[in-house]
Amino acid sequence: MDQSAIADRRRLRRKLGFWRIAAAVLVIGLGIAAFRLAGGDMAAGSGSPHIAHIEISGLIQDDEELLGRLKKIGDSDRVKALVVSISSPGGTTYGGERIFKAIRAVAEKKPVVSDVRTLAASAGYMIATAGDTIIAGETSITGSIGVIFQYPQTKQLLDKIGVSLEEIKSAPLKAEPSPFHDASEEAKAMIRAMVMDSYDWFVDLVADRRKLSRDEVLRLADGSIFTGRQALKARLIDTLGGEESIRTYLTGRGIDKDLKIVKWEAPRTGSAFGFASAISTVLNLFGYGDINLGTVATDKLFLDGLISVWQVGRH
Repeated sequence: MDQSAIADRRRLRRKLGFWRIAAAVLVIGLGIAAFRLAGGDMAAGSGSPHIAHIEISGLIQDDEELLGRLKKIGDSDRVKALVVSISSPGGTTYGGERIFKAIRAVAEKKPVVSDVRTLAASAGYMIATAGDTIIAGETSITGSIGVIFQYPQTKQLLDKIGVSLEEIKSAPLKAEPSPFHDASEEAKAMIRAMVMDSYDWFVDLVADRRKLSRDEVLRLADGSIFTGRQALKARLIDTLGGEESIRTYLTGRGIDKDLKIVKWEAPRTGSAFGFASAISTVLNLFGYGDINLGTVATDKLFLDGLISVWQVGRH
């Protein structure tokens, strides 16, 4: 056999070897993607001991996916502690209540740190109190302990355009308050009683979690917001700082200071980079957690510069 034929055969073997490896990786990646869709616990880094990290941002609502993620974190023997980073102006009282209880359930099994970022107010602060300790920046905004009920009033607009709404109802307080007419005093009293009942629950929760008297909390619970420095003086938080302070607290709770902090993110659905994310999961399982192909792909293909605008939170 001449040298040219030998060289061609070697090239063919190399190509076959490459495609065999590629096919194996594809099968593994698709298997993991299917496992994720089936609800498997394949959060990045879950194959080795670590500190879980979740982010709660935007409007707080009743979030079943987040509640499920928190339960998995609580049940995972690989997770040694949890850091909850909060950047939220608040949201529904019920949504905050459910997330608060889910975080407390985790705290019964392992240390939990509440990390107040730019803003954790109202239901955002409610969630923060679920942590064993609350750490905030000096200029973070927190507080706003209180409850509000708002409804639109369109009566004047309807009067101007000549539209009226007639109604027949079983009792005067049914479907009150209504946007189509002024609320009666009885309706206002009903809503006020509901608001104050939720407010009392919130105040008692803060008093219990922050080890303050009810009177102390009531003096703070007028809807006021506080910087991190002010909140520390008012004992609404425990420490000023960031990741170093989080590490210090967890070390004091017996958590290895060298454990990686791993983000437990909501599963991505319909992403063009789902396969890359799945491969990243494989790499994590084999101890190569620093490599995240999904992130690399999106960062390289969707750069901020392509749209030429400044985005809050981007560097």
